Amino acid sequence: MTVAGVDGCRSGWIAVVCEDGPQDARIVHVPTFAALLDTLPPDTTIAIDMPIGLPDTVTKGGRGPEQVVRPYLGERRSTVFSIPSRGAVMCEEYRAACDIALATSDPPRKISKQAFFLFPKMREIDALMTPALEARVFEAHPELAFWRLNGERPVAEPKKIKGKVSPDGMAARAALLIAEGYDPAFLDQSPPKGAGRDDVMDAAVLALVAQRIDEGRATPFPQDFQRDARGLRVAIWA
Repeated sequence: MTVAGVDGCRSGWIAVVCEDGPQDARIVHVPTFAALLDTLPPDTTIAIDMPIGLPDTVTKGGRGPEQVVRPYLGERRSTVFSIPSRGAVMCEEYRAACDIALATSDPPRKISKQAFFLFPKMREIDALMTPALEARVFEAHPELAFWRLNGERPVAEPKKIKGKVSPDGMAARAALLIAEGYDPAFLDQSPPKGAGRDDVMDAAVLALVAQRIDEGRATPFPQDFQRDARGLRVAIWA
């Protein structure tokens, strides 16, 4: 059984890959998601922190998954941002993306620069995903995964404060991962160039989501999920 948790980073994608549980975890660092799919065994179950299934129009609160998971996360709810329409995501220029977002949302809403900077990776995933590939590639969210590990309670300490990694927040999340079998030395290692320690931490918890999916123990949020215009499942798994 090979599983992988995948998170985007400045230099591409970082994956924590486990063949036999967290105790044998290794890091894979690639420039594109396509390269990751080529690198991993074809039956690898993958949980990725990137939206799969883009809406044509957006209502208040975003897609169904965003609306469902936020209440569980308490003060961590701000880590779940509303996904704009596919038309906006496909724009490579910020003002044009905002114009389309305004025209395809109710109430009308522009796009934050933080969200816009994620669009290239969102486009990359959307271009590759098919209903067939979603049999092994699942959308997940690190904070919802940590919520699950923490007895279905949000982690009290934020992962970042004013854009900088919080030592207390990282330590709280590391403790949850170690309790699941990760080696502390693995979590403490220097990340690959272009990635942060928080990226490794997020990928590590998503690998546990992939393991839960593989074992049939994961839950989609919402359970009665919709599909987008391309037939892709719109759900966050944990």
